[in-house]
Amino acid sequence: MDMNTIEAVVATADPNEWHEGDAWLAGGTVLFSYGSVVLRRLLDISSAGWPAITTTAGGIELAATATIAELYDLPAREGVLEEWPALELVRTCCDSFVASFKIWNMSTVGGNICTALPAGPMISLCAALDGTATILSPGGGVRELPVADLVVGDGCTALLPGELLRSIALPAASLRARTAFRRLSLSNLGRSGVLLIGRLDADGALVLTVTASTKRPVQLRFGGQSFDGQGTLGGRPDRSALAGALDAAIPEGLYHDDIHGLPRWRRDMTYRLAEEIRAELLGELSDEPLGGAPSRGGKKP
Repeated sequence: MDMNTIEAVVATADPNEWHEGDAWLAGGTVLFSYGSVVLRRLLDISSAGWPAITTTAGGIELAATATIAELYDLPAREGVLEEWPALELVRTCCDSFVASFKIWNMSTVGGNICTALPAGPMISLCAALDGTATILSPGGGVRELPVADLVVGDGCTALLPGELLRSIALPAASLRARTAFRRLSLSNLGRSGVLLIGRLDADGALVLTVTASTKRPVQLRFGGQSFDGQGTLGGRPDRSALAGALDAAIPEGLYHDDIHGLPRWRRDMTYRLAEEIRAELLGELSDEPLGGAPSRGGKKP
């Protein structure tokens, strides 16, 4: 996509160099496909030199400039899955791009999160694992924000003018958890219409993250000592408790509405997949959908 308003491309990762009319450029796969008629400069962070993936005893740090291809290779590292089994989510989330290798080698983790599309699979992955974003601000400030709170709507984030996403930290406690993944699309190779990830932590806490069907990530937490007094919804939920929690957390207007799925279908499938995840992680059998009769049209890839 030609953007004939661009006057300069500047190699920098310094928020102090940002001015109105600028945009941060990492892989650029979305920016160049959508184009712009208002931008004047692109601030290119691709040469910032940030290590793509850093592992420590405390977890994993993903640079905002880490490509999807680099992330996809992470579970293949020796011993990684044995130590952090939740990294099984990495490849299923990467596959949810339904994109070519050319896109995987250019598109970045940070770019997918900051684009803030409801179906952004890096949003799903990082929010589900309680990722924390480190954000660089003009004037030298640094702040942290949960990825689940960084995306606030369809195409909208909590980033202030000039702020730059530096990295996402995934804590070891979440990486050690058991997980369950569910995704539906209206077509076999289509954009995600519903994407849910469940996590059962070592302390017994059940965390359900709803994405794609909603305009922003929605998280539900049940039980677990580490969440006492921090928004926990009580003990392990049964079917009824899960349905009630979804009712309370997701108002009708929060379900996304576009060509990839109507709100009613997204709602029905959210309830259905949430119950599948609950039953899988808690070791229960469930043959009936949750929240009413299921709508037709969704296919698992």
